[in-house]
Amino acid sequence: MGEERDETLDVDEAVRAERERIALQIADLTEELGAIVESAAATVPDDEHDAEGSTVGFERARVSALLDGAVRHLAELDAVVARSTPGERRRCEECGRPIADERVAALPATRLCADCAMRRASRA
Repeated sequence: MGEERDETLDVDEAVRAERERIALQIADLTEELGAIVESAAATVPDDEHDAEGSTVGFERARVSALLDGAVRHLAELDAVVARSTPGERRRCEECGRPIADERVAALPATRLCADCAMRRASRA
């Protein structure tokens, strides 16, 4: 029984570590996006003649999309933390069974057990 508690604590730590990693990623992407916007504002774009014009636009879109995804992932992790009691195994939102610690460690924001996730994917 003590081992199960230790494994659950490891899962809690995995969620905290993932949240910290995503928060750092958001900070980095926010800084990168700011640098792109600042760089673009410093020069007058001439997309018709400037071969680099589309590159700046692409980079801004790429970083913005990565930032949006990271913000959504952080919100998912925060929702998981809000729904969970530290040290308690998480339960599947569909069937109510405990989610395997290995699944939570691999996918910290997961809300479904492997069986329900597979059923949902097969319906999609």
